[in-house]
Amino acid sequence: MDPEEIPPEIIDAEAQALDAAMGEITGLIGEFETFLSSLLRPWNAYQVGIFLVLLAGAWLLRRIFGGPIRNWMASREGWPTWRMRILAIIHRRLFIIFFVILIWIVVLIMREVTWPSRSFLLTIAAELSTAWLFVVFVTRLIRSAFFRTIVRYGAWIYVTIEILNVRDEAIAILDSVGFDIGNARISLFTVIQGVLVVAALIIIARFLTGTASSRIEKNDEMSPSMRVLAVKFLQLTFYGVAVYAGLRLTGIDLTGLAVLSGAIGVGLGFGLQKVVSNLVSGVIILLDKSIKPGDVISLGETFGWINSLGARYVSVVTRDGKEYLIPNEDLITSQVVNWSHSNDFVRLDIYFGTAYADDPHLVRKLAIEAAKSVPRVLPDRAPVCHVVGFGDSSVDYILRFWIQDPTGGLTNIRGNVYLALWDTFRENEISIPFPQREVKMLDNPAD
Repeated sequence: MDPEEIPPEIIDAEAQALDAAMGEITGLIGEFETFLSSLLRPWNAYQVGIFLVLLAGAWLLRRIFGGPIRNWMASREGWPTWRMRILAIIHRRLFIIFFVILIWIVVLIMREVTWPSRSFLLTIAAELSTAWLFVVFVTRLIRSAFFRTIVRYGAWIYVTIEILNVRDEAIAILDSVGFDIGNARISLFTVIQGVLVVAALIIIARFLTGTASSRIEKNDEMSPSMRVLAVKFLQLTFYGVAVYAGLRLTGIDLTGLAVLSGAIGVGLGFGLQKVVSNLVSGVIILLDKSIKPGDVISLGETFGWINSLGARYVSVVTRDGKEYLIPNEDLITSQVVNWSHSNDFVRLDIYFGTAYADDPHLVRKLAIEAAKSVPRVLPDRAPVCHVVGFGDSSVDYILRFWIQDPTGGLTNIRGNVYLALWDTFRENEISIPFPQREVKMLDNPAD
């Protein structure tokens, strides 16, 4: 937009907001100059000196007691992990703990022996250091390092502003920096307030989600796929409510952003078709229970068992330790062999051949006995052996047997049955032929 086309009332409003912000900044600078000049007064200078002495005393106490406390902690081998973590946090904050103890002792003594105004600066320092120490310990309960950092520094700034009694001035300065979207006013104060409120609500939502998820995972009455679906639904619900409630508590009018969010949603819909398709496919997989964690599947050349179901992909671990992340859409649109969908019984076939001189009836009997001797072959589902053809140099057979643990591998069980056949045939003088060629040498090539 051309600057000349901007309505005059908008320019006047922005100018008034800027003038108000400059006035607040000028007032704060004046108060800060007054505070610095007041430090030259005798009792204020004494308080600054006492403050520095207390800092030195806290540092000295940290040097004296830090090593013995660490050695004492190292000797507590049988203590629970949570208790050792608390001790570690306390040990890292020994300096500020000693400082808080010393400064409050001095403040209480000075309040008894002199006027309160002569301990005013030390009182502010004691309140700030105590608040900072409290914030440090409380924010340690937040597991996420990112959210812990945001909440910690946000709380420090808020507590400092409240103790210094400059809350109204700070809000006025931050609120003067912003812009309008329709009827909604987006300022720096709104953004900071929104970030802090949303972060706090997300932390609460994360705690509730983790607690509910742990209980759902322990519920044996639900199938694995339904447990995954329930956990994903809870995460989406709690986090969505946290973000929506945080924006509403901040005062942002979401109706003013409806058109903009709709346009963004259409653009994202075209650009993220594959992502959305994988998300929808993941929900379908969880609902129809076609695959679940622990199932053994084959997809193309990939054979392994389901490790986890994600929102975008399925983790499949193969026998050689490789983990394939297969998009959910591929599991919906491709032909998937689920070896353990309805039950864990799997039938395997192996082919072999023997010489024409060997009795086929004896070969079938020996092959069945060899298969039964392998531990993983199910005896209650008896193996069978059939003649399937007469080859060029052998009688061809098929041996079929059942297993109930496909997660243990398929190639290895086939190899064990082949070895059992080899040993049984050698003991009973059954020969396994192989193609042979005869070459005749002619004395006279012309004949």
